[in-house]
Amino acid sequence: MRIAVIGGGPGGLYFSVLAKQLGPEHDITVWERNAHDDTFGFGVVFSDETLGGIEHADPAVHRLMEAEFARWDDIDVHYRGQVLTSGGHGFAALSRRRLLEILQQRCRDLGVTVHFRAEAPDVAQLAATHDLVVAADGLNSAVRAKYADSFRPTLEQRSCRYMWLGTDKVFDAFKFYVLETPYGVMQGHGYPFDAHGSTFIAEMHEDVWRRAGFDSLAGPLAPGESDERSIERVKELFAAELGDSSLLANNSKWISFTTVRNDSWRHENIVLLGDAAHTAHFSIGSGTKLAMEDALSLAACLHERPTLDEALTAYESERKSVVLSTQRAAQASLEWFENLGQYVGQAPEQFAFNIMTRSRRVTYDNLKLRDPEFVARVDAWFAGQQPARDGDGPATPPMFHPFRLGELDLANRVVVSAMDMYRAVDGLPDDFHLVHLGGKALGGAGLVMTEMVCVSETGRITPGCAGIWNREQTAAWRRVTDFVHRESQAKIGIQLGHSGRKGSTRLMWEGIDRPLPDGNWELVAPSALPYREGVNQTPRELTPDEMELIKEQFVEAARNADDAGFDLLELHCGHGYLLSSFISPISNHRTDLYGGSLRNRLRYPLEVFAAIRAAWPAHKPLTVRISATDWMEDGVTADDAVEIARAFAGAGAAAIDVSTGQVSPLEKPAFGRSYQTPYADKIRNMAGIPTMAVGVISSYDDVNSILLAGRADLCALGRVHLYDPNWTLHAAAEQSYDGPGSIWPDPWRAGRRKPQTGRTDGPKPRLQLIREGEPTSRHTRWRP
Repeated sequence: MRIAVIGGGPGGLYFSVLAKQLGPEHDITVWERNAHDDTFGFGVVFSDETLGGIEHADPAVHRLMEAEFARWDDIDVHYRGQVLTSGGHGFAALSRRRLLEILQQRCRDLGVTVHFRAEAPDVAQLAATHDLVVAADGLNSAVRAKYADSFRPTLEQRSCRYMWLGTDKVFDAFKFYVLETPYGVMQGHGYPFDAHGSTFIAEMHEDVWRRAGFDSLAGPLAPGESDERSIERVKELFAAELGDSSLLANNSKWISFTTVRNDSWRHENIVLLGDAAHTAHFSIGSGTKLAMEDALSLAACLHERPTLDEALTAYESERKSVVLSTQRAAQASLEWFENLGQYVGQAPEQFAFNIMTRSRRVTYDNLKLRDPEFVARVDAWFAGQQPARDGDGPATPPMFHPFRLGELDLANRVVVSAMDMYRAVDGLPDDFHLVHLGGKALGGAGLVMTEMVCVSETGRITPGCAGIWNREQTAAWRRVTDFVHRESQAKIGIQLGHSGRKGSTRLMWEGIDRPLPDGNWELVAPSALPYREGVNQTPRELTPDEMELIKEQFVEAARNADDAGFDLLELHCGHGYLLSSFISPISNHRTDLYGGSLRNRLRYPLEVFAAIRAAWPAHKPLTVRISATDWMEDGVTADDAVEIARAFAGAGAAAIDVSTGQVSPLEKPAFGRSYQTPYADKIRNMAGIPTMAVGVISSYDDVNSILLAGRADLCALGRVHLYDPNWTLHAAAEQSYDGPGSIWPDPWRAGRRKPQTGRTDGPKPRLQLIREGEPTSRHTRWRP
């Protein structure tokens, strides 16, 4: 097979090495535009997992790399005069130049032809004369641009500016320096790569970068020229961190990170590899790692599959899921650093835990395995912030600490999220609701929320939605709340709402958001805009008099909810229902006082909230669920959500339940684990109001991580409680917690410990146990 490789970086060279090893008959040629000893950047970092793959794929390359590695375990967080260290992370790094030398030599040894200072021939010509063309030509890939119609790339430029630098200061661990300056927060990332130097990256939000004057320092720069004036300024700003050490430049200039994604990685016999195919933010150390993993996968697929087409299909399928997962983690990390300013009020212990878990790949339990002493320190700090309670202490898992919501005391931080059941008849809850909600209360959650309970018959989403607009419904709800209060330590809240333009639809399992086949009722909304054009009916635009009537329906429902014995009331201003559709510019096109600016669009929901607050007992908390983003251009944004939260907090909201979307069927959510938590995080840390995180929070590890990092005060979980109604009790048992934050009902107390299972590991020899001693954290530091 004749193979052309465009780009002689680590990915292109490593692919060539592996492909030639597996198929000595292959004729492989690499074109690299730079000289053999040119390299941009300083050090590269590898994980143990990647190194394991390299070791098995080419032991010779691995041996040469291993001989050069700087190895360490610790991450030091330098923040507000303190250094907090987390160990057990396992890093291996070497200089990028040395890595290229190793791979270049290996190519020579195997007979791969490498042309330096040579532009590759036209890619169409290469594709016509070679069986395979590998485009490893980097972030600004000319091949990707030429065949953009096939690859369908998206390039997302982010809002931080950063600069790659080196330093002759040899760090002994991974360093995060957080610098609070008159211009805003800046950060330095540093790590060693050999006995003589380290990588140092200066990064800051573009607003900070401009306030610091960097935009005026850098004039026009020639290709390859470094921004020396900015480098000198960085040295001044980080003088305390760098001391007398020098900063080293290598084509060093300010850049903004660009996330590259491609719908397809191939065009006929041309395939993308490394940064040409994808990028992931440097803060999780993934660029070279991903490129070399791509190389390994592509070489293996070519060897294993009988045809080129099957090989390229297998390569893309195999790598895409891994890359997407890595990009999600990198995106979370990238956004964390973009929003660094919102965390500088945190205590050092919480800040350090927050930065460690920013990507959501490293979690509370994961850190506990790596460095139990670090987690114990943060646990103890968190416990010290909570009201004293008999039976709790520094080792209490974060989720089982109490929380005071207004004047309502919750036994723990777990909430059963509001979930529509569609089982009511004429709005009347029945035995199903008693068992459903009563069972969740017995299951240990601190707060159990009803589904959205509608304030009028025509405010229902479906004929199966529950209501509280009459006395019969109120009495039926009282039966539920009495059971919860009598049989559990849980509190129970009611979520009130009106369907707006999303009403008069079928039960969820009969066709979500689809109109009823017959018997539809008239819909109302802020504007005459259907939820789905041509599918859902067009609502009638509400008049001020009708808005006043609906407000009174909310107030009457609130009074009924108090009579029914609910401990908390939540006003539903999310998911595209009536009050949400006033807030979103997607669904509110009014030209009166209730439309236009965000302030105007909030006017009616705030009027409803104020009327409810006046009717709802002062000692009972009133919370609000919002959609913190519409996931659409020209819709509500995360910054808008902070202002929305501030407005409701100013009106007396005790907390914000932070969801997202469902305002338009055209939304494009970034769905994934805990995907809505960053919005709760932003609101909590910028608006200064307690938040409830919700959305694919699926493990107690997630809950503990979110709470300890200060991303939310409560965690609402829905589907996990459908899977396991006793989820909270079981989470306590899994964590060996048996305290006041998780009280088993008396008849169930015999089951409060994990059931015994068969042993799956053999006992270790006694002398081996003596030699190993007690397990401790690894705190190896780089000592060249």
